[in-house]
Amino acid sequence: MSSLLEFTPGPNPLGAQWLSALVAFIPIVCMLVTLGALRWKAHIAGAVSWALAFVVAILAFNMPVTMAVSSSLQGFVYGLFPIVWILLMAIWMYQVTVISGRFEDLRNTFFLISDDPRVLGLLIAFCFGGLLEALAGFGAPVAIAAAMLVAVGFSPIRAALIALLANTVPVAFGAVGLPVIQAAAVGGFENVLSISPTTGRLTAILCLVVPFLLLAVMDGKKGIKECWPFGLVVGVTFGIVKWIVSATPLYTLTELIAALVSVAVAIAFTRVWKPGGDSEVVARIGRPVDPELETETAKTEAADTSNLTGNKIFMALVPYLMVIVVFGIAAIPAVKDFFVSLDGSGKTGWARFQWPGLSEMLSASGAPASHQTFAFPWASTPGILLALVAILTALVYKVSMKDAFKELWVNVKKMKFAMLTIGAVVALAYVMGDSGQTLALGMFIAGAGAIYPFLAPVLGWIGTYVTGSDTSANILFSGLQSNVGQQIGGGTATLTVEGMRQLLVGSNAAGGVVGKMISPQSLAIASSAIGLAGSESAILRRIIAWSFVLLFLLCLLAGLMSTPVLSWLVPPLNG
Repeated sequence: MSSLLEFTPGPNPLGAQWLSALVAFIPIVCMLVTLGALRWKAHIAGAVSWALAFVVAILAFNMPVTMAVSSSLQGFVYGLFPIVWILLMAIWMYQVTVISGRFEDLRNTFFLISDDPRVLGLLIAFCFGGLLEALAGFGAPVAIAAAMLVAVGFSPIRAALIALLANTVPVAFGAVGLPVIQAAAVGGFENVLSISPTTGRLTAILCLVVPFLLLAVMDGKKGIKECWPFGLVVGVTFGIVKWIVSATPLYTLTELIAALVSVAVAIAFTRVWKPGGDSEVVARIGRPVDPELETETAKTEAADTSNLTGNKIFMALVPYLMVIVVFGIAAIPAVKDFFVSLDGSGKTGWARFQWPGLSEMLSASGAPASHQTFAFPWASTPGILLALVAILTALVYKVSMKDAFKELWVNVKKMKFAMLTIGAVVALAYVMGDSGQTLALGMFIAGAGAIYPFLAPVLGWIGTYVTGSDTSANILFSGLQSNVGQQIGGGTATLTVEGMRQLLVGSNAAGGVVGKMISPQSLAIASSAIGLAGSESAILRRIIAWSFVLLFLLCLLAGLMSTPVLSWLVPPLNG
């Protein structure tokens, strides 16, 4: 145990990189085993995994006890705010629509587009979810999309699986491009356009796969056989737009533009194409995935659109139109700066302060660690915007503030275990990152040599699984990816040094998107959104295979892009 005042995390405290990485991997294995195999409650699995990370930080990575405690506390607080805050506001907004009585109008409005719930599932989860990711991020897309899917008639766990699987390809450019912006900054690139096209192309190729996986989750082989043309149109459209926009100065709007164009094309396509299928489709998608947890079968009767008027349709869509408008306005730089000044969370604002016990904690490079300070951005995170939309929705729907805030309190009580889960998982992420455990894993994988490009996305996957954020994964590993690129690029390699750096840093951001769906944070958000707190284990067991499939595909693509086979996909260096 270190007795020094200053602490600098080291990637290899045990003298053998494989051993340091193996010990650092213990908390991750614990989370996967306890949650997936042993089926523990998520808040218990999260707490035990954090405890192991805490012990490893002190005994193996020499982190002072007080720093380990303080880092964990900061992580837990950050888990509650802003992450739980955003999730709670997203669910509250949706629940206001339910208590208003507009729930049925919303469901019936969706069926005006198509009478096939699988088509609607793709539109809601893949296209609209992508739009929400572009504007908000932080779990809001999963929460809102899952709740909307239940409204269409999907069973709760099926809705959660669909929402999580769909929340992959938009993640790298979510929250107005923040993940790729951080990837470029930490990777040492002056221009984000040096990174964004590579990440855009990798995730664009995933767009050709994910819609078909979604159809399989919705309705098995029948879903793919009967709806593949729609899945192809949506995937190709989304992918092409991502490919193009991610390589332009509008890269921050990549997902926003892709989502809007995809919705327009998809709706137009439904005017000339109708899915095959039978009357049993609605019953199949509403059938429980896990009868032990889903004690009630989802609503299966066909939608009745006969009494829908133009006013009813508009009113049913009002909350989601307001989400688009409010978040779109908030994304304008001047407005964003105003909110930052309002809550004082800027670099020198009143809401940013030194976190007790971490003043002597350094980063691996010897600079002051980012967690030395903590910000309380109550106004500049999506939570306040979602709260505003919830209140506006209540006013538009003439729901009394008393009833609206009563529903908020009901959701707070329902989410108590989800709050503990998210807090524990973020505490785990903080203590693993601050002690050097996450870096130890990265350094071990980085030692793979010439075959490393085939493994580069794995770092992004691990980083996002641990932290729940592709942005955080890029902050953790983009510098390491860039350094490895300098070592293995040029010479006899197909790519130049700069080309290899672009590929590896871009692959890190892309790899993170498929780790998002199995992150314990995301699982807790999904289980809360569908009203089945404690279902994280059931969801993980059914979705983890898809995460591995998509990770394998990304690893194959990234590896081949380092060879003459696909090196032409790595764009010329910008900036």
